[in-house]
Order: sequence, then structure tokens, then C-alpha cells
Amino acid sequence: MGFKEEIERRRTFGIISHPDAGKTTLTEKLLLFGGAIHIAGAVKSNKIKKTATSDFMEIERQRGISVATSVMGFEYGGVKINILDTPGHQDFAEDTFRTLTACDCVIIVVDAAKGVETQTRKLMQVCRMRKTPVMVFINKLDRPAQDPFDLLDEIEKELQIQVNPLSWPIGNGETFRGVYNLFDEGLYLFSPGGQTLPEGIEIRDLNSPDLEKYVGERAAAGLRENIELIREVYPGIDRQEYLEAQVAPFFFGSALNNFGIKELLDCFIRIAPSPLPRETEERTVRADEEKFTGFVFKIHANMDPNHRDRIAFVKICSGTFRRNTNYLHVRSNKMLKFSTPTAFMASKKSIIDEAYPGDIIGLHDTGNFKIGDTLTEGEKLHFKGIPSFSPELFKYIENADPMKSKQLAKGVDQLMDEGVAQLFVNQFNGRKLIGTVGALQFEVIEYRLLHEYGASCRWENLNLYKACWLEALDEKELAEFKKHKAQYMAKDKQGRDVFLADSAYILQMAQENYKKLVFHFTSEF
Repeated sequence: MGFKEEIERRRTFGIISHPDAGKTTLTEKLLLFGGAIHIAGAVKSNKIKKTATSDFMEIERQRGISVATSVMGFEYGGVKINILDTPGHQDFAEDTFRTLTACDCVIIVVDAAKGVETQTRKLMQVCRMRKTPVMVFINKLDRPAQDPFDLLDEIEKELQIQVNPLSWPIGNGETFRGVYNLFDEGLYLFSPGGQTLPEGIEIRDLNSPDLEKYVGERAAAGLRENIELIREVYPGIDRQEYLEAQVAPFFFGSALNNFGIKELLDCFIRIAPSPLPRETEERTVRADEEKFTGFVFKIHANMDPNHRDRIAFVKICSGTFRRNTNYLHVRSNKMLKFSTPTAFMASKKSIIDEAYPGDIIGLHDTGNFKIGDTLTEGEKLHFKGIPSFSPELFKYIENADPMKSKQLAKGVDQLMDEGVAQLFVNQFNGRKLIGTVGALQFEVIEYRLLHEYGASCRWENLNLYKACWLEALDEKELAEFKKHKAQYMAKDKQGRDVFLADSAYILQMAQENYKKLVFHFTSEF
């Protein structure tokens, strides 16, 4: 197969949602349909020891939530699919925002009973900002749910995007019978509760008397009426409008019971984009360029605790990546060669010889990489849009075991490189403080330091409002500011000046009094 064909057959997408909407369960079922796994794991299950493939960290298995993005690749219908399953919990939103930079499109999962929730709105904002094509999967139809037309209206209003239903449910909760697929005009009825792939009953003609036989007269009449109404209100899907992020195709189903998943997947591989062009500070990079380029969007330490390995996740943007070939690490201006690049199935890895645009590969990292780093065949490029956000929660970190100070230092260093949280050193007293966007991150850091590095830590609360990166238009003014605010000055891991404002009022006064300083709330400026 040629280079262009390899690009055309790749689809890289992220699955995003509010916590508990069923995102990780949907990921499992997509892998099941793709033949990548043979039994779907229960995400929340104490009685059954099988856990979700994408939740590979011990803390994820215990909590039943995703706390880190995982990458899974599989083949389906001649198409190579790369799924990035992101954390839904708002405390890990930063990992999700960064992961969206590596996605060419997104599937948003919405709970049919709860509708649009806070985290879904925030994530959609990021998609809108980047003009990322979006599909919506309305999940949990096997439970009592809102009226489907109400859900369509709510999503149009809340997510500010036009919707176009490509499947329609028959009932919900106990009356749920299946979905009618408007995209390929077929009706699929499944028996609930099956953990294996269900056999669909296919009825092509909605006027067929067989419909009453399977769903009953009332449901059949309701379905015919709804489909007629939908066809009048919503035109057929325009792929170009979807690719330009103006319209979101809509699917209904139940991930837990395999309802509607195949319809979503079949439509997805036909209309979703192959790898899209990427913006760099210097120029636009197209996927079909011959020379290799890629960027690091995530670093994960200790994916395999037995080997203490650190993996940099690289999204390939153009050209072909080849094993044992020298590539330029732009930030350090060094040539690096990789003998064991890997493809992912969550924590399972397999060594690959080459990879194409759209693929996500793992490179073993001995400390060379930071999030946002670029690899090329020699050209100096810097990919845009991979920021660190201003943290809002802060704690001093202290060593709880003097015998393990080296382990603690190494653990903190590696976890901060992952982007789990941010490390600042207070310039006044030299103490290390950790800043996060969510309280749960402190628990994850403490748990991982203990279980992955054998180091125990203590936290000391610190009441601060925000950390802002400083950009000086006048060096004298910066020096004066640092003198006056010595107690509130820190350096980040890259040695940049950071102001730790202890209240919104103090920050506002600083901005008014020091006009030649720019206060940034993301690290990318």
C-alpha cells in the first residue's frame, strides 16, 4: 500500500465527556467491534476483576475513573483507527485539553438522562476553538431518558453547534427496542443484557408489517412519525459541513449493551477526516509531505512499573517515521535515534518499524522530552497550541521519609514532566510547591509517588489565587516588581518567572500598577 493510501485510511479521534457518561465503556465496545479485545471490561466492578482496557493505572482500577489519557489502535473495515480515551473528571481536564491537540476529530458522549453537563461544555469550547469536527453519541438509552427531540434542542443550544441525527431510538429504559439508522436506512433491534456482540434484525422498509411484530403497534407508529419529521427538519448529512465543524452528526445507543455502536463506527470510518494539516509557528504542515514531523503531546512515567520506563507520546503529522533513523529534536538541537518505537493498546505495547501521519507512537524517554517538543528530519518547526494552564490549587510538598529524598526528587521531576501538575520553586524560601487545576490530582501524585517510586510525601496547604507567567516589556520594571513581591515570586520547571497572586484583588492591582509587565494565564505565549 502506498504512502497516500496509508494516510487516507487513518482516523485519529478522541472520546470526551463529563464523568460517568460512559466514555470508557464506549471505548471498550469500539475495541470489541474492532476485534482488538475479545471481552469488554467492566469500568466499575468490584465483583468481577476484569477492568477496562483503557484504565490501565492501578488508581484508575480502584476508583473506576480515568485519570490519564490512554491510546489504543486497531483495524476496522480496512481503516486504521487510533482512539485516545481521555479523563472525564474535571480535575484532569488539562490532560484532556492537551490530548485534543493530537486529535483530528472527536466523539462526545452524552448521558441520555442528564443531557449536557459542565465538563462537556468546557471540552466543546476547546473543540470549537480548534474547529475540530465533532460527533455526538447519546448513551444509556437502556435507562429512563429525556425525550430525543429535547436532547437535540439542548445540545444545539448548549454546545452551540447544529446537529443532524443519523440514528433514532425506539423507546428508552424498559421500552428500549433498538435504533433506526438514517445513515444507511436500516433498523437494528437487539436483545439487552448481552455482553457478546448481538445479532441485529434488519428491516429496510419502515412500512413493513414486520416492524409491528418486533416493536409493537404503538412504537412502530411513533417511529414512523418521528422519522418523517426528522427527514423534513434535518437534511441529509453534508460531509463538508461536518469537516468544517459546523454540524455534529448524532447517534443514539447504549454502550453497555452494544446498542448503536456498530452504526456509529460504520458511519465514522466513512465520514471522519483522515489526518489534517497542522499549524506551526513557522508554517502549515500537510500530512502528505514526504519529510517526517511530529510533536510530543503527553509523557507517561512507569506505564510498566517493573521497568520504570518513561514514554513520550508522539503524534505523527507528516511523512513516515522509521525505526533506527536519526531525527532532530528541535528544542535541544540534537539528533536522536529510536530503536524501540512502540504502538499502543493502552498499557500493552508492540515495537513497530514504521508509522504514518495520524498514528500515535511511544518513544522511550530518558529525560530528553518535554510536552510540546517537536521531532523533524532537520527543519526547525514549533507546533502550536499545547499550553500549560494557570493552576488554581497549591500545596507545598514535603519529604515524609528522609531516607527516600532521591526517590521523591526523581518522582516529582518525572510526574511534572508528564504534565500531571506544575512544580514551582518559591524564590523567597526555596520551598517546592505543586500547582494543580483540581484537588484529586494531589491524591494521584501522592499515590503514584508511593507506589511507583517508593517515596512518601506530606502536603502543606497554601492559600493562593493564581499563578501567572510574567513577560517583561521593560527589564527594569520586572526587577522592581520582583523586589516588591519577593515573597510571591517563583520559578517554574523551565526557569521562567511566575507570580503567585494570593487574591484576585492583588493580581488586579499588580496589572494596573505595572503596565510594562504582561501577566499570562497559560505558559504558551
